[in-house]
Amino acid sequence: MNVYQVKKLENVKEIIIQVPGSKSMTNRALLLAALSNCRCTLHGVLFSDDSRAFLDSLEKLGFEVKADEKSKDVIIQGMGGKIPNPHASIDVRSAGTAARFLTVMLALSGGEYELLASPQMCRRPMQPLLDILKRAGVIFIFKGEEDHFPFVMKSHAISMKEVLVDTGISSQFASALLMSGVLLNDGLKLILSGDRAEGSYIRMTIAMMEQFGIHVTQNENICQVPYMYSFGLEEYQIEPDVSGACYFYAMAPLLKTDVIVKNIHRNSLQGDINFLKVLQDMGCSLCDRQEGVLVEGSRLRDYPGMDLSMKDFSDQTMTMAALAPFAESPTLIRNIGHIRYQETDRINAILTELDRMGIQCEEVPEYDGIRILPGQIRESEVETYEDHRMAMAFTLIGLRTGKIAIKNPECCKKTFENYFELIEELYQ
Repeated sequence: MNVYQVKKLENVKEIIIQVPGSKSMTNRALLLAALSNCRCTLHGVLFSDDSRAFLDSLEKLGFEVKADEKSKDVIIQGMGGKIPNPHASIDVRSAGTAARFLTVMLALSGGEYELLASPQMCRRPMQPLLDILKRAGVIFIFKGEEDHFPFVMKSHAISMKEVLVDTGISSQFASALLMSGVLLNDGLKLILSGDRAEGSYIRMTIAMMEQFGIHVTQNENICQVPYMYSFGLEEYQIEPDVSGACYFYAMAPLLKTDVIVKNIHRNSLQGDINFLKVLQDMGCSLCDRQEGVLVEGSRLRDYPGMDLSMKDFSDQTMTMAALAPFAESPTLIRNIGHIRYQETDRINAILTELDRMGIQCEEVPEYDGIRILPGQIRESEVETYEDHRMAMAFTLIGLRTGKIAIKNPECCKKTFENYFELIEELYQ
Protein backbone atom coordinates (compact mmCIF):
# COMPACT_ATOMS: atom_id res chain seq x y z
CA MET A 1 0.00 0.00 0.00
CA ASN A 2 1.81 3.11 -1.26
CA VAL A 3 -0.92 5.61 -0.35
CA TYR A 4 -3.61 5.47 2.35
CA GLN A 5 -6.68 7.59 1.62
CA VAL A 6 -8.06 8.82 4.94
CA LYS A 7 -11.83 8.86 5.06
CA LYS A 8 -13.76 11.45 7.04
CA LEU A 9 -14.87 10.13 10.43
CA GLU A 10 -18.14 11.52 11.74
CA ASN A 11 -20.58 10.97 14.62
CA VAL A 12 -18.36 8.77 16.76
CA LYS A 13 -19.55 9.00 20.35
CA GLU A 14 -16.73 7.10 22.01
CA ILE A 15 -13.39 5.58 21.04
CA ILE A 16 -11.86 2.82 23.17
CA ILE A 17 -8.48 1.64 21.93
CA GLN A 18 -5.49 -0.51 22.89
CA VAL A 19 -2.04 0.65 21.75
CA PRO A 20 1.23 -1.32 21.67
CA GLY A 21 3.95 -1.11 24.31
CA SER A 22 6.20 1.91 24.67
CA LYS A 23 9.15 1.98 22.26
CA SER A 24 11.21 4.12 24.64
CA MET A 25 10.59 1.83 27.60
CA THR A 26 10.99 -1.35 25.53
CA ASN A 27 14.46 -0.43 24.31
CA ARG A 28 15.61 0.80 27.72
CA ALA A 29 14.32 -2.39 29.33
CA LEU A 30 16.07 -4.54 26.71
CA LEU A 31 19.39 -2.83 27.45
CA LEU A 32 19.03 -2.92 31.24
CA ALA A 33 18.04 -6.59 31.16
CA ALA A 34 21.07 -7.45 29.00
CA LEU A 35 23.40 -5.51 31.33
CA SER A 36 21.97 -7.17 34.45
CA ASN A 37 22.86 -10.46 36.14
CA CYS A 38 19.29 -11.79 35.98
CA ARG A 39 17.17 -13.84 33.66
CA CYS A 40 14.51 -11.20 33.06
CA THR A 41 11.06 -11.59 31.53
CA LEU A 42 9.80 -8.37 29.97
CA HIS A 43 6.01 -8.09 29.60
CA GLY A 44 4.14 -5.76 27.24
CA VAL A 45 7.06 -5.48 24.82
CA LEU A 46 6.61 -3.45 21.64
CA PHE A 47 7.31 -5.51 18.53
CA SER A 48 8.17 -3.16 15.67
CA ASP A 49 11.01 -2.47 13.24
CA ASP A 50 12.93 -0.60 15.93
CA SER A 51 12.58 -3.17 18.71
CA ARG A 52 13.25 -6.06 16.34
CA ALA A 53 16.49 -4.35 15.31
CA PHE A 54 17.43 -4.16 19.00
CA LEU A 55 16.49 -7.81 19.62
CA ASP A 56 18.32 -8.98 16.51
CA SER A 57 21.43 -7.05 17.59
CA LEU A 58 21.36 -8.64 21.06
CA GLU A 59 21.11 -12.09 19.49
CA LYS A 60 24.05 -11.39 17.15
CA LEU A 61 26.02 -10.26 20.21
CA GLY A 62 25.42 -13.74 21.65
CA PHE A 63 22.73 -13.01 24.24
CA GLU A 64 20.12 -15.66 24.92
CA VAL A 65 16.86 -14.04 23.82
CA LYS A 66 13.43 -15.67 23.64
CA ALA A 67 10.68 -13.55 22.12
CA ASP A 68 6.97 -14.37 22.00
CA GLU A 69 5.21 -11.80 19.81
CA LYS A 70 1.77 -13.21 20.58
CA SER A 71 2.09 -12.76 24.35
CA LYS A 72 4.29 -9.62 23.96
CA ASP A 73 6.94 -11.18 26.22
CA VAL A 74 10.73 -11.31 25.87
CA ILE A 75 13.08 -13.32 28.09
CA ILE A 76 16.69 -12.13 28.22
CA GLN A 77 19.55 -13.76 30.09
CA GLY A 78 21.65 -10.90 31.43
CA MET A 79 25.41 -11.37 31.38
CA GLY A 80 26.50 -8.86 34.01
CA GLY A 81 28.05 -6.46 31.52
CA LYS A 82 29.86 -9.09 29.47
CA ILE A 83 29.26 -9.41 25.73
CA PRO A 84 29.10 -13.11 24.77
CA ASN A 85 30.33 -12.41 21.22
CA PRO A 86 32.90 -9.58 21.48
CA HIS A 87 33.60 -9.55 17.71
CA ALA A 88 30.07 -9.25 16.32
CA SER A 89 28.53 -7.36 13.42
CA ILE A 90 25.15 -5.79 14.17
CA ASP A 91 22.65 -3.73 12.16
CA VAL A 92 20.59 -1.20 14.12
CA ARG A 93 18.54 -0.36 10.98
CA SER A 94 16.63 2.90 11.62
CA ALA A 95 16.43 2.59 15.41
CA GLY A 96 18.00 5.67 16.99
CA THR A 97 17.71 4.27 20.51
CA ALA A 98 19.40 1.01 19.52
CA ALA A 99 22.11 2.95 17.68
CA ARG A 100 22.99 5.15 20.66
CA PHE A 101 22.38 2.64 23.48
CA LEU A 102 24.26 -0.28 21.92
CA THR A 103 27.19 1.84 20.75
CA VAL A 104 27.87 2.91 24.34
CA MET A 105 27.24 -0.53 25.84
CA LEU A 106 29.71 -2.14 23.43
CA ALA A 107 32.27 0.63 23.87
CA LEU A 108 32.25 0.34 27.67
CA SER A 109 32.13 -3.48 27.64
CA GLY A 110 35.09 -3.79 25.27
CA GLY A 111 35.68 -5.70 22.04
CA GLU A 112 35.74 -5.06 18.31
CA TYR A 113 32.44 -4.58 16.51
CA GLU A 114 30.99 -3.62 13.15
CA LEU A 115 27.91 -1.41 13.46
CA LEU A 116 25.65 -1.01 10.42
CA ALA A 117 22.46 1.04 9.95
CA SER A 118 19.83 2.08 7.41
CA PRO A 119 20.52 5.05 5.09
CA GLN A 120 18.16 7.12 7.27
CA MET A 121 20.06 6.31 10.49
CA CYS A 122 23.37 6.94 8.70
CA ARG A 123 22.25 10.56 8.25
CA ARG A 124 21.34 11.10 11.90
CA PRO A 125 23.81 12.78 14.28
CA MET A 126 26.25 10.69 16.32
CA GLN A 127 29.30 12.95 16.62
CA PRO A 128 28.74 14.34 20.16
CA LEU A 129 28.48 10.80 21.53
CA LEU A 130 31.34 9.41 19.45
CA ASP A 131 33.59 12.29 20.52
CA ILE A 132 33.03 11.34 24.16
CA LEU A 133 33.93 7.73 23.42
CA LYS A 134 37.00 8.72 21.38
CA ARG A 135 38.34 10.74 24.33
CA ALA A 136 37.89 7.61 26.48
CA GLY A 137 40.09 5.62 24.12
CA VAL A 138 37.62 4.03 21.69
CA ILE A 139 38.85 3.77 18.09
CA PHE A 140 36.42 4.24 15.19
CA ILE A 141 36.96 3.35 11.55
CA PHE A 142 34.23 4.99 9.50
CA LYS A 143 33.01 3.27 6.35
CA GLY A 144 31.15 6.30 5.02
CA GLU A 145 30.75 9.84 6.30
CA GLU A 146 32.96 10.75 9.24
CA ASP A 147 31.25 10.43 12.64
CA HIS A 148 28.22 8.63 11.22
CA PHE A 149 27.14 5.03 10.79
CA PRO A 150 28.41 2.62 9.51
CA PHE A 151 31.68 2.07 11.39
CA VAL A 152 33.98 -0.42 13.02
CA MET A 153 34.60 0.20 16.72
CA LYS A 154 37.58 -1.07 18.71
CA SER A 155 37.42 -0.71 22.46
CA HIS A 156 40.12 -1.77 24.93
CA ALA A 157 41.26 -0.27 28.26
CA ILE A 158 38.62 2.49 28.43
CA SER A 159 39.27 5.48 30.71
CA MET A 160 36.14 7.41 31.61
CA LYS A 161 35.17 8.81 35.01
CA GLU A 162 33.50 12.11 34.22
CA VAL A 163 31.84 13.38 31.03
CA LEU A 164 30.01 16.49 29.91
CA VAL A 165 26.98 15.61 27.76
CA ASP A 166 25.09 18.13 25.64
CA THR A 167 21.42 17.12 25.49
CA GLY A 168 20.56 19.74 22.86
CA ILE A 169 20.67 17.47 19.82
CA SER A 170 19.56 14.22 21.45
CA SER A 171 18.90 13.21 25.04
CA GLN A 172 19.57 9.62 23.93
CA PHE A 173 23.30 10.33 24.25
CA ALA A 174 22.86 10.99 27.98
CA SER A 175 20.52 8.04 28.48
CA ALA A 176 22.99 5.70 26.79
CA LEU A 177 25.83 6.81 29.07
CA LEU A 178 23.64 6.69 32.18
CA MET A 179 22.60 3.08 31.68
CA SER A 180 25.96 1.67 30.62
CA GLY A 181 27.84 3.74 33.20
CA VAL A 182 27.28 0.87 35.65
CA LEU A 183 29.95 -1.07 33.74
CA LEU A 184 32.79 1.27 34.74
CA ASN A 185 34.77 0.21 37.83
CA ASP A 186 34.73 3.77 39.22
CA GLY A 187 31.19 4.51 38.13
CA LEU A 188 30.46 7.51 35.93
CA LYS A 189 29.79 11.17 36.68
CA LEU A 190 27.64 12.86 34.03
CA ILE A 191 27.38 16.63 33.82
CA LEU A 192 24.35 17.39 31.68
CA SER A 193 24.16 20.58 29.64
CA GLY A 194 21.73 21.83 27.01
CA ASP A 195 18.05 22.68 27.13
CA ARG A 196 16.90 19.12 27.86
CA ALA A 197 19.25 18.31 30.73
CA GLU A 198 16.21 17.67 32.91
CA GLY A 199 14.04 16.32 30.09
CA SER A 200 11.41 13.63 30.31
CA TYR A 201 13.45 10.94 28.54
CA ILE A 202 16.35 11.37 30.95
CA ARG A 203 13.92 11.21 33.88
CA MET A 204 12.45 8.03 32.40
CA THR A 205 15.92 6.49 32.06
CA ILE A 206 16.82 7.24 35.67
CA ALA A 207 13.44 6.00 36.94
CA MET A 208 13.82 2.71 35.06
CA MET A 209 17.39 2.30 36.33
CA GLU A 210 16.03 2.67 39.86
CA GLN A 211 13.40 0.00 39.13
CA PHE A 212 16.16 -2.35 37.98
CA GLY A 213 18.13 -1.67 41.19
CA ILE A 214 20.60 1.04 40.07
CA HIS A 215 20.52 4.11 42.31
CA VAL A 216 21.59 7.25 40.44
CA THR A 217 22.56 10.18 42.66
CA GLN A 218 21.37 13.52 41.26
CA ASN A 219 22.37 17.05 42.19
CA GLU A 220 20.82 19.52 39.76
CA ASN A 221 22.46 18.75 36.39
CA ILE A 222 25.01 16.28 37.76
CA CYS A 223 24.29 12.54 37.83
CA GLN A 224 26.52 9.97 39.52
CA VAL A 225 26.09 6.42 38.27
CA PRO A 226 27.59 3.77 40.58
CA TYR A 227 29.53 0.72 39.44
CA MET A 228 27.16 -2.22 39.86
CA TYR A 229 28.51 -5.74 39.94
CA SER A 230 25.07 -7.24 40.43
CA PHE A 231 21.58 -5.87 39.74
CA GLY A 232 18.44 -6.76 37.85
CA LEU A 233 14.86 -7.99 37.91
CA GLU A 234 13.19 -11.30 37.15
CA GLU A 235 10.13 -9.57 35.65
CA TYR A 236 9.36 -6.10 34.31
CA GLN A 237 6.10 -4.66 32.94
CA ILE A 238 6.41 -2.16 30.09
CA GLU A 239 3.75 0.54 29.85
CA PRO A 240 1.58 1.01 26.73
CA ASP A 241 3.00 3.64 24.37
CA VAL A 242 1.76 7.08 25.40
CA SER A 243 3.17 8.58 22.19
CA GLY A 244 0.94 6.29 20.14
CA ALA A 245 -1.99 6.88 22.48
CA CYS A 246 -1.82 10.64 21.91
CA TYR A 247 -2.92 10.34 18.26
CA PHE A 248 -6.18 8.85 19.52
CA TYR A 249 -6.51 11.24 22.45
CA ALA A 250 -6.15 14.13 19.97
CA MET A 251 -9.33 12.88 18.30
CA ALA A 252 -11.30 14.05 21.37
CA PRO A 253 -11.21 17.79 20.54
CA LEU A 254 -10.74 17.25 16.80
CA LEU A 255 -13.79 14.99 16.30
CA LYS A 256 -15.78 16.06 19.39
CA THR A 257 -15.72 12.59 20.90
CA ASP A 258 -14.64 10.81 24.09
CA VAL A 259 -11.50 8.66 24.05
CA ILE A 260 -10.13 5.98 26.37
CA VAL A 261 -6.78 4.31 25.70
CA LYS A 262 -6.56 1.16 27.78
CA ASN A 263 -4.00 1.06 30.61
CA ILE A 264 -2.72 4.60 30.05
CA HIS A 265 -2.57 6.48 33.37
CA ARG A 266 -1.53 9.96 34.47
CA ASN A 267 1.41 8.60 36.52
CA SER A 268 3.14 7.24 33.40
CA LEU A 269 6.95 7.49 33.20
CA GLN A 270 6.62 8.70 29.60
CA GLY A 271 6.98 12.40 28.91
CA ASP A 272 4.26 12.51 26.26
CA ILE A 273 1.69 12.16 29.05
CA ASN A 274 2.11 15.98 29.23
CA PHE A 275 0.10 16.19 26.01
CA LEU A 276 -3.04 15.28 27.96
CA LYS A 277 -2.68 18.51 29.96
CA VAL A 278 -2.60 20.41 26.65
CA LEU A 279 -5.87 18.77 25.63
CA GLN A 280 -7.30 19.77 29.00
CA ASP A 281 -6.21 23.37 28.39
CA MET A 282 -7.99 23.20 25.04
CA GLY A 283 -11.23 22.43 26.87
CA CYS A 284 -11.34 18.65 27.19
CA SER A 285 -12.13 16.97 30.51
CA LEU A 286 -9.77 14.33 31.89
CA CYS A 287 -10.55 11.43 34.18
CA ASP A 288 -8.08 8.68 35.16
CA ARG A 289 -10.24 5.56 35.35
CA GLN A 290 -9.25 2.01 36.17
CA GLU A 291 -9.26 1.00 32.49
CA GLY A 292 -7.29 4.08 31.42
CA VAL A 293 -7.44 7.86 31.10
CA LEU A 294 -10.68 9.17 29.61
CA VAL A 295 -10.39 12.38 27.56
CA GLU A 296 -13.82 13.91 27.00
CA GLY A 297 -14.28 16.11 23.94
CA SER A 298 -17.91 15.38 23.15
CA ARG A 299 -19.15 18.53 24.87
CA LEU A 300 -16.67 20.83 23.15
CA ARG A 301 -17.77 23.27 20.49
CA ASP A 302 -14.45 24.75 19.46
CA TYR A 303 -10.98 24.89 20.93
CA PRO A 304 -8.44 27.70 21.12
CA GLY A 305 -5.03 27.82 19.49
CA MET A 306 -2.22 27.24 21.97
CA ASP A 307 1.01 29.01 22.87
CA LEU A 308 3.18 26.36 24.48
CA SER A 309 6.63 24.88 24.87
CA MET A 310 6.83 21.28 23.67
CA LYS A 311 10.50 20.79 24.58
CA ASP A 312 9.67 18.01 27.00
CA PHE A 313 7.21 16.12 24.77
CA SER A 314 8.34 17.10 21.30
CA ASP A 315 7.24 13.83 19.66
CA GLN A 316 3.73 15.32 19.82
CA THR A 317 4.70 18.42 17.83
CA MET A 318 3.24 16.86 14.68
CA THR A 319 0.04 15.98 16.58
CA MET A 320 -0.31 19.57 17.76
CA ALA A 321 0.37 20.76 14.21
CA ALA A 322 -2.49 18.56 12.99
CA LEU A 323 -4.90 20.13 15.50
CA ALA A 324 -3.79 23.72 14.87
CA PRO A 325 -5.57 24.39 11.51
CA PHE A 326 -8.96 23.75 13.17
CA ALA A 327 -8.37 25.97 16.23
CA GLU A 328 -10.09 29.33 16.75
CA SER A 329 -6.79 31.23 16.90
CA PRO A 330 -3.11 30.79 15.88
CA THR A 331 -0.92 28.16 17.52
CA LEU A 332 2.68 28.84 18.57
CA ILE A 333 4.84 25.81 19.37
CA ARG A 334 8.11 26.74 21.11
CA ASN A 335 11.46 25.10 21.93
CA ILE A 336 11.44 22.35 19.32
CA GLY A 337 14.63 23.07 17.38
CA HIS A 338 16.06 19.64 18.21
CA ILE A 339 13.40 17.85 16.14
CA ARG A 340 15.33 18.85 13.03
CA TYR A 341 17.72 15.99 13.81
CA GLN A 342 15.27 13.13 14.20
CA GLU A 343 13.93 10.71 11.57
CA THR A 344 13.73 13.72 9.27
CA ASP A 345 13.92 17.50 9.66
CA ARG A 346 10.52 17.55 11.30
CA ILE A 347 10.18 21.34 11.36
CA ASN A 348 10.66 21.53 7.60
CA ALA A 349 8.38 18.53 7.07
CA ILE A 350 5.53 20.05 9.10
CA LEU A 351 5.73 23.44 7.37
CA THR A 352 6.04 21.92 3.90
CA GLU A 353 3.03 19.62 4.28
CA LEU A 354 0.78 22.20 5.94
CA ASP A 355 1.64 24.68 3.20
CA ARG A 356 0.76 22.03 0.62
CA MET A 357 -2.68 21.83 2.30
CA GLY A 358 -3.16 25.59 2.07
CA ILE A 359 -2.46 26.35 5.73
CA GLN A 360 -0.46 29.47 6.59
CA CYS A 361 2.49 28.58 8.79
CA GLU A 362 6.01 29.78 9.45
CA GLU A 363 9.15 29.14 11.40
CA VAL A 364 9.64 31.47 14.38
CA PRO A 365 13.41 31.50 15.07
CA GLU A 366 13.20 33.71 18.17
CA TYR A 367 11.12 31.01 19.88
CA ASP A 368 12.93 28.09 18.28
CA GLY A 369 9.54 27.02 17.02
CA ILE A 370 6.70 27.36 14.52
CA ARG A 371 3.45 29.29 14.18
CA ILE A 372 0.36 27.80 12.51
CA LEU A 373 -2.77 29.75 11.57
CA PRO A 374 -6.28 28.31 11.32
CA GLY A 375 -7.49 27.75 7.77
CA GLN A 376 -9.35 25.67 5.24
CA ILE A 377 -7.73 22.39 4.24
CA ARG A 378 -7.40 21.62 0.55
CA GLU A 379 -6.93 18.12 -0.81
CA SER A 380 -3.38 16.87 -0.43
CA GLU A 381 -1.16 13.81 -0.42
CA VAL A 382 1.11 13.99 2.61
CA GLU A 383 4.77 13.17 2.04
CA THR A 384 5.89 11.29 5.16
CA TYR A 385 9.69 11.42 4.71
CA GLU A 386 10.03 7.86 6.08
CA ASP A 387 8.89 9.34 9.40
CA HIS A 388 6.29 7.34 11.31
CA ARG A 389 5.12 10.33 13.34
CA MET A 390 4.41 12.43 10.24
CA ALA A 391 2.23 9.61 8.91
CA MET A 392 0.31 9.01 12.12
CA ALA A 393 -0.22 12.64 13.12
CA PHE A 394 -1.29 13.97 9.73
CA THR A 395 -3.82 11.16 9.41
CA LEU A 396 -5.80 13.16 11.98
CA ILE A 397 -6.35 15.97 9.47
CA GLY A 398 -7.86 13.44 7.09
CA LEU A 399 -10.21 12.09 9.76
CA ARG A 400 -11.57 15.61 10.23
CA THR A 401 -11.82 16.57 6.54
CA GLY A 402 -11.66 13.50 4.29
CA LYS A 403 -9.20 15.42 2.09
CA ILE A 404 -5.90 13.79 3.03
CA ALA A 405 -3.97 10.81 1.70
CA ILE A 406 -0.85 9.48 3.44
CA LYS A 407 2.09 8.38 1.30
CA ASN A 408 4.15 5.38 2.41
CA PRO A 409 1.91 4.51 5.38
CA GLU A 410 4.05 1.44 6.05
CA CYS A 411 6.69 3.69 7.62
CA CYS A 412 4.56 3.33 10.78
CA LYS A 413 6.05 -0.15 11.21
CA LYS A 414 8.93 1.58 12.94
CA THR A 415 6.90 1.83 16.15
CA PHE A 416 3.18 1.10 15.55
CA GLU A 417 2.59 -1.71 13.06
CA ASN A 418 -1.20 -1.86 13.29
CA TYR A 419 -1.89 1.88 13.39
CA PHE A 420 -3.89 2.00 10.17
CA GLU A 421 -5.72 -1.21 11.09
CA LEU A 422 -6.93 0.57 14.24
CA ILE A 423 -7.87 3.62 12.18
CA GLU A 424 -9.97 1.37 9.90
CA GLU A 425 -11.72 -0.10 12.95
CA LEU A 426 -12.95 3.39 13.90
CA TYR A 427 -15.32 3.36 10.92
CA GLN A 428 -17.03 0.13 11.96
